[in-house]
Amino acid sequence: MNLSKEMRDWIKKQVEKAHKKGILFGLSGGLDSAVVAYLAKLAVGDNALGLILPCKSDPKDVELALTVAEKFNIKTKEIQLDNIFDELVKIYPEANNLAKGNLKPRLRMTVLYYFANTFDYLVAGTGNKSEITIGYFTKYGDGGADILPLGGLLKTEVRKLAKEIGVPDEIIKRPPSAGLWHGQTDEGEIGITYEELDKVIKALEKNKTEGMDKRTLQKVKKMIRNSEHKRTKIPMFGGVK
Repeated sequence: MNLSKEMRDWIKKQVEKAHKKGILFGLSGGLDSAVVAYLAKLAVGDNALGLILPCKSDPKDVELALTVAEKFNIKTKEIQLDNIFDELVKIYPEANNLAKGNLKPRLRMTVLYYFANTFDYLVAGTGNKSEITIGYFTKYGDGGADILPLGGLLKTEVRKLAKEIGVPDEIIKRPPSAGLWHGQTDEGEIGITYEELDKVIKALEKNKTEGMDKRTLQKVKKMIRNSEHKRTKIPMFGGVK
């Protein structure tokens, strides 16, 4: 059985276990969301829904999201979040790019769960193993999901799968970006390429880091350490003894 079919079966099993009717996901025009869209369609057919949620976004994002939807025959709904974002920013204290940028995926998560509750669907996140490992996601934003189909695949592995399933080249070759602010790219914010990151993650998993660039290795270790709170359960006070 090939990888996409194994992932299809896993998604179907998650839907059945949760007693849900289908899957929905954010369709951003990016590589990861395109692969999740394909897998969701494969798993649940017409009970897969892609929500296109532009929020101060590059118009190209919507264009590519629709390209993916057409290619894989996926139902979509577009909801413009610009006005909601603007109104919230007006009443919030002045903030930096990170605070404002993280508001976007948190707004999208709110919309995703509204529709998930309405249709009795599961929310499929689009995060991959590379990003999850170093905490490169917004807590309670794009990190808010019921299942993570790509959670076991490094970014370079997702890229390979995308080529195999026929994701358009324009999407595969496009610089990955969460669209948090104008000109933002994932690799620019992380500070290394996904290829470099994935090599370090693999080396750390195998405990074979000899010969690796020390600065890159320490950088990744620090990101893993500092983002631990994003991957663990919320700490709870144990109660009165």
